[in-house]
Amino acid sequence: MPVDVPVHGDGQDGGPTVLSRRRFMQGVGVSGVSIASGALSGTVSAETAAPATREPAASRSGNAGYPLTLTINGTTQQLVVQANEILLDTLREKVHLTGTKKGCDHGQCGACTILVNGVSVNACLSLSIMHDRDDITTVEGLSRDGKLHPVQQAFWDHDAYQCGYCTAGQMMSAVGILQDRRIPSDNASVQEAMSGNICRCGAYKNIVSAIQDARGKVRGNV
Repeated sequence: MPVDVPVHGDGQDGGPTVLSRRRFMQGVGVSGVSIASGALSGTVSAETAAPATREPAASRSGNAGYPLTLTINGTTQQLVVQANEILLDTLREKVHLTGTKKGCDHGQCGACTILVNGVSVNACLSLSIMHDRDDITTVEGLSRDGKLHPVQQAFWDHDAYQCGYCTAGQMMSAVGILQDRRIPSDNASVQEAMSGNICRCGAYKNIVSAIQDARGKVRGNV
């Protein structure tokens, strides 16, 4: 049974006019068709236009990114990065330093470890734009004048790698902890400090031996 809806002020005597539910819904349907027709014909006003059709602010301003200055392995680099660009991608894709590996991309494996101002950092968790004017060292910057860094030499001497995928991150973390005087020199403390670096080949014993062998030869090298 149709339900009558009173509409005030429309009656000839000033009283309410009774409008059936069916007539009310028909009126709403006609209004909707009119709006849709206006949108198709391009007559819809700016106030009723969908926000998604508006041009993004970035494209109107022509802003293609943000300028960034980094000192990477002793060389100053002038770059342009996106607001959400991670440091790992900047190093690999824009500076072409592919020694820093992309592993889990969640900061859990340590393959992307680098040094930022002498401190080990997971490059996959750090935005590039946060490091303007920072000093960055990657595995490519460890050797000097054709001579291996003490940690690199120790890894070679102790066979502290197998497949080699994690090795760059392991070396960078090792350099970081050997330069940090707050970390004790016993094996247990070294293992704890290196716990953020995963070796799927299981070369942990050799890695610790390599780090201990390089101890005392690292400070001031990087």
